[in-house]
Amino acid sequence: MPSWIHSLLAIFSLSEWSLGAVFVVSFLSATLLPLGSEPVVFGVIQSQPLLFWLVIVIATVGNTLGGAVNWWMGYAADGVIHRHHSTAHSRALVWLQKLGAKACLLAWLPVVGDPLCAVAGWLRLPFGACLLYMAIGKFLRYVTMTWALQGVAGWF
Repeated sequence: MPSWIHSLLAIFSLSEWSLGAVFVVSFLSATLLPLGSEPVVFGVIQSQPLLFWLVIVIATVGNTLGGAVNWWMGYAADGVIHRHHSTAHSRALVWLQKLGAKACLLAWLPVVGDPLCAVAGWLRLPFGACLLYMAIGKFLRYVTMTWALQGVAGWF
């Protein structure tokens, strides 16, 4: 591993940098970039257990704001992406329109969650409601994931 990566990891492991690292990684992982925030969130919680709820809230805010970026990208893509779709795409769009902003509860899902936020913007689903549902789903995911990982880590 290159030395600059070790230096970067050392900087982010410092307590004064760890919350910023949680925010940045959580934000970036919610965009269309292939990145996961769970290792950073879990690592910070393991090294600083008293910050559990603060880390969960910061990760949720960062991840939700990343989802908001996807929503706005979808919103801006309306004139770029044509509305001609296959039957499967049409069924998915009808399903999304039927669920409305509540579909953004699933924004935490791997692979489909990030594009789901973009499609919500493209469909012009209400931004505020989408943001609220994204935040709820992402918060529940971080709490559940961290709780499960702490249980697994306790086995060793």
